[in-house]
Amino acid sequence: MNNPSQSGLNVGIVGATGLVGSMMLSLLAERNFPVNRLRLFASPRSAGNRLSFAGKDVVVEDASAADYSGLDVVFFSAGGSTSKALAEKVAAAGALVIDNSSAWRSDPEVPLVVAEVNPHALRNIPKGIVANPNCTTMAAMPVLKPLHEAAGLKRLIASTYQAVSGGGLEGIEVLRKQVVAGAEGCAALAQDGQGVDLGTPEKWVVPIAYNVVPLNYVLGEDGYTEEELKLRDESRKILELPDLRVAATCVRVPVFTGHSLSMNVEFEHPLSVEAALDMLKDAPGVELSEVPNPLDATGKDPVFVGRVRRDPTVINGLTLFVSGDNLRKGAALNAVQIAEVWLSQKG
Repeated sequence: MNNPSQSGLNVGIVGATGLVGSMMLSLLAERNFPVNRLRLFASPRSAGNRLSFAGKDVVVEDASAADYSGLDVVFFSAGGSTSKALAEKVAAAGALVIDNSSAWRSDPEVPLVVAEVNPHALRNIPKGIVANPNCTTMAAMPVLKPLHEAAGLKRLIASTYQAVSGGGLEGIEVLRKQVVAGAEGCAALAQDGQGVDLGTPEKWVVPIAYNVVPLNYVLGEDGYTEEELKLRDESRKILELPDLRVAATCVRVPVFTGHSLSMNVEFEHPLSVEAALDMLKDAPGVELSEVPNPLDATGKDPVFVGRVRRDPTVINGLTLFVSGDNLRKGAALNAVQIAEVWLSQKG
């Protein structure tokens, strides 16, 4: 890898014009990340646009045609196919690649990192690529890590409540259109008794407005969706528990920003509600809340946890609820934090 300049790092963002890429740009400024030179990359149709950073306009480059030499850190948030096509090329040019897609998460030579949970994984980066977890997994990990260290995590059963922004700008637009159609339909229903028509389902298999979608993307192993399998496999890798038993149901809900999880957690050893709360109040990246919810979590760095209570169906079990901003901590913030930890370890 390149040796960062004493005056700062040469930084790139691939997918700079997307939801997460735009937030990464904001967070670099907000957190005073040591940027010497910034380069922004996106699809050919966005090349030539200008984005503002630190009072200057930066021209967006075509990611597929760019020369990445001279960069120290490159953040990827442009989808799995782009990451598969370009990440190794960028790493070979000398940059640390921090990838937000699912492309590299299962690779045994690519650390999968939540900054507060397993920063030690950054000591060995054989491919020059670090993976960001799925935004749902991300919300759970800072909460589960201290509880696991205290009592030994044995089993996780989770149902998720995932915001449409996890599906990008398209997901937000689909919900917006359907909410408007539903409001107009409700007015018509009050006048003439006709049913509400939300139009042909888009993005998901059934309408998302005024609804929930319990089939979140495509089916995979044993009838579980890819999203549900990600939660299982990524939890195992991050917590270094290859045999952790996980059963998840991932549900898309009509919320613009903020993912939530209801979790039933079983441990090897007893763990009281009082002890769990005492640990969680001091856990990095975690904040206790009487009523964790997406509205409160949006725009905030920590994940919020509450409704902690005993699970009476198992010997050593707790039930709890978690909410976190899927765009901020769930993607952009963790990527920047990974770069911060990596830089501190190099120093």
